[in-house]
Amino acid sequence: MDEAAGNEDGQLVGSGRLARVTAAYEGSPADIAQARGLARDFLDRIQSVHGLPVSGRAMGMVQLVVSELLTNAIKHAPGPCLLDLELAEGSINVTVWDSAPVLPVARAADRGRVGQHGLEIVMAVCQGFEVHREPVGKRTTASVMLADDPDGDVAGHHPDIM
Repeated sequence: MDEAAGNEDGQLVGSGRLARVTAAYEGSPADIAQARGLARDFLDRIQSVHGLPVSGRAMGMVQLVVSELLTNAIKHAPGPCLLDLELAEGSINVTVWDSAPVLPVARAADRGRVGQHGLEIVMAVCQGFEVHREPVGKRTTASVMLADDPDGDVAGHHPDIM
């Protein structure tokens, strides 16, 4: 893994508080655990340096999304990939660039299917999801909210509704 110079500690840009970290990976399964660690460290910095709350749910969801998107890149795209984590208006944008031009498609739900649920999971836990073709490969971005609602419930969950 190679972290991009100048981005590993986050940065302040303009009058807004923007933090970002970028890392390149060779495409090995061991990269997935390293990327989850990078995400955890980044979120810890968001809390300690920028003073923004990061719920336990958000901490877990960002690591899950990083893991799923990077796993897909390693399995389906030859060569290296790039991970970018960016704080943007109360959310973390998780972006993975890879060399495969084929856009991912979530499969229809199938309780009998073993595996291949990663994209379904990402789309279920994120507030935003986009995939764009790039000159070489594609860029996949998923957004995860940092904080749950003020009552401590998971964002979007209403206890009165079962």
